[in-house]
Amino acid sequence: MTPSQMPPPPARVRIPAPATAPDPGALGRRTRYAALAAGWVATRALMLHLLVTDRLGVGGVSGEVYVLYRRWYDQLTTGAFPFGDPTWQYPPGAGAVLLTPTLFPFLTFFQAFTAVTLGCDALIALALVRAGARPGGSSAGAWLWVGGLPLLLHIPYARYDVQATALAVGALLALRRRPGLGGALAGLGALVKVWPLLALVGAPPGRSTRRALLGALGSAAVLLTVAALAFDHSLDFARQQGGRGLQIESLGGTALQLAHLATGRPGQVVYRYGAMEFTGAYASALVTLSLALTGLAVCWLVFWRVRARRWAVAVPLDAALCAVLLFTVTSRVISPQYLVWLLGLAAVCLTSGRTTQRPVAQLLLPAAALSALAFPCLYDEVIAGSALGTGVMAARNALLLAAALVSCRRLWAATVTASTATVRDATISERH
Repeated sequence: MTPSQMPPPPARVRIPAPATAPDPGALGRRTRYAALAAGWVATRALMLHLLVTDRLGVGGVSGEVYVLYRRWYDQLTTGAFPFGDPTWQYPPGAGAVLLTPTLFPFLTFFQAFTAVTLGCDALIALALVRAGARPGGSSAGAWLWVGGLPLLLHIPYARYDVQATALAVGALLALRRRPGLGGALAGLGALVKVWPLLALVGAPPGRSTRRALLGALGSAAVLLTVAALAFDHSLDFARQQGGRGLQIESLGGTALQLAHLATGRPGQVVYRYGAMEFTGAYASALVTLSLALTGLAVCWLVFWRVRARRWAVAVPLDAALCAVLLFTVTSRVISPQYLVWLLGLAAVCLTSGRTTQRPVAQLLLPAAALSALAFPCLYDEVIAGSALGTGVMAARNALLLAAALVSCRRLWAATVTASTATVRDATISERH
């Protein structure tokens, strides 16, 4: 048979590859992330609107930025920290935060400061999403931050507490895998607003704790040195902070307000150190009591640290929230922006499926809403000591006190008195 007479070769039949079914888990994650992003954009747009209009209650919330912060900014650009200013009560790192608007020379100071705060808010949300996506993690933390922060209305964007919270959140999330970095971030946060150093209170014992403490000391020393060399009066804040009295929004202030309401004798309230404070002998005694209770809180945390034997993954997160809650409720000052710290730390706790602090986070949400109701919405009533204003403050502070007690009890139960079987089950769950 000649080649021309040979039959043609059979045609190749291509068998299509089987269609890959979409991963329902991946689709669910994308849907959740899209919902989180949409919720963040919507709520932050509302918060920015409230900040710009600034008409709720007594108003003047945004004045903290374009009046007070701007005055400090102008002073800092001359190479000196505010000196002899009773409203300047912050460590040198706060100066670095207040100078960040220089990164945006094409914006006004108010616009640039708001942009930086908004960016830090977004970074916190992103960090919480990533932490929740880890094995054993949960997206509840990101949802708490996205949905909980707007309960404080526009207050978070008119203070620099979001920036400090970003450092604390970063420190806690880095502590497990990179304790040196976590410590460094906590050290920087301590020089911005002191309390982020408490992120290290629950660091796992041993090498991790040593590396975290060295990181904190190193970063704090560097920032202190730069501040001392570049600016004058870098430590003047300590003198102003030491002279503070009893703020009307503190637990002691609420107790005094209730006493005044019961007796029908209004208390003496004055504006000092940037806040409304009680004056008089009872106020001084309550300030002393607050300091003593803070000392007891330190003793309890040290005692807990010595007695703790179970160091599950969530313990450093839970301990940080517990510590900051204790220092908040025993403080002679509880400003509404303190809830930014607590919401941020509670959100970090909820990124772990093994956290013990879910009931605490649930208590903090209504506490945040009541804080915003007290200031700015009903602040005239709070200052006047009316039944309405005093009732709102008493409810808010009762929730904070309950949150602190529940936090202590659950942290102790999980780390000191937990049974061996419970710890073994928790360890197995974390590994998987």
